Amino acid sequence: MARPPISTSLIYLKEPASAKRRDYSPASVIYLDNAASTRPADEVVEAMAQAARRDYANPASAHAAGAAAARALEQARAEVARALEVEGDEIVFTSGGTEADALGVLGAARAARGRHLVVSALEHPAVMRAAEALCAEGYALDLVAPGPDGVVRAGAVAAAVRPDTALVAVMLVQNELGTVQPVMDIAQALGPPSKRRPHLHVDAVQAFGLLRLRPRALGADTIALSAHKLHGPRGAGALWIRPGARLAPLWVGGGQERGRRGGTENLPALVGFGRAAALARRALDAGADAAVAVLRDRLEAAALAAVPGARPTVTGATRAPHIASLAFRDLPAEPLLHALEARGVLASAGSACASKTAGASPTLKAIGVDDRTGVLRFSLSRETTAADVDGAAAALAEAAREVSAGPAGASSLAKRPARG
Repeated sequence: MARPPISTSLIYLKEPASAKRRDYSPASVIYLDNAASTRPADEVVEAMAQAARRDYANPASAHAAGAAAARALEQARAEVARALEVEGDEIVFTSGGTEADALGVLGAARAARGRHLVVSALEHPAVMRAAEALCAEGYALDLVAPGPDGVVRAGAVAAAVRPDTALVAVMLVQNELGTVQPVMDIAQALGPPSKRRPHLHVDAVQAFGLLRLRPRALGADTIALSAHKLHGPRGAGALWIRPGARLAPLWVGGGQERGRRGGTENLPALVGFGRAAALARRALDAGADAAVAVLRDRLEAAALAAVPGARPTVTGATRAPHIASLAFRDLPAEPLLHALEARGVLASAGSACASKTAGASPTLKAIGVDDRTGVLRFSLSRETTAADVDGAAAALAEAAREVSAGPAGASSLAKRPARG
């Protein structure tokens, strides 16, 4: 399988001079960019503040204050593990999803004998850039293309595996489209974990908190997680590691995280992560996933009815409950975003983590979206209300009329790829 070129160039995107921005206030906007980042829950912020005031000692210190900080750290680890139904010693805390992906990809590949990588073409840049770094070290890379429904096929992934394949990386929920990838089927196609099977890394950043994530049932070897996608803080993440999986640390240090991630832990952020995981677990038990899906469907139906020619970006695939990706023929995404923001609605074009980069989204290109079609991503959370989605749909109808009436070609500005 030929290796497609991967562009690493970044072009800074300038906002059109005509764009209207209102002063930002959380109370004045409809926030539908939760796949990029969520509002930290009040309980999370309170727990973080208490940890910062009380547990300021180093968890590695031998005195009583250090022991108290270590207990707070392990309680946070236990909460994350409980949400995943795994053991606490299977969780390695990181600074976020990007570092967790780097440890899962770079760490697994460098610990293996093979020098070949299989990566889905839908992956987040955190995985893609890690794979590129390995290519610079002499590894070979095959990308597996998705179908037009935004899903890679387990058979295609398995067919790309060679005897020297060290790593397979397939995300669980695609961050721009919301499509759920067949990770369990891929794991079954690869066979049971063993020294001969490639390491299976899964970016589950968009899944944790709104899907019931069970690492052992998925059959993965490592799974990357992030706190700020489930009403936790930025700067906190984790990598679940299957017992027996081999990883080389990204760096060495004081031996924290059982030697897999050196450096004193960011205790307040990790305490917030633990509290966010506990809140997400309780919300799922109460049916939050179904409730969010109902609102997503309501938003999509209203938007498709209000904007002529609008369509879902993908159809026929299982999707996460919180992401609505909509395509608009002959309506460029960036002017639509600016017109929405002028009406108090915040969303993203495709996705938003690399929010200052231009260039067509690799994900949208991979599923066949052409340059004349603008794609917006509206992403909900368990805090989203029916009034939010109704207001967003009404604003979208007005924004589409404004952009349609504007000067032709006012912007062929890019759909922005990113983690969110």
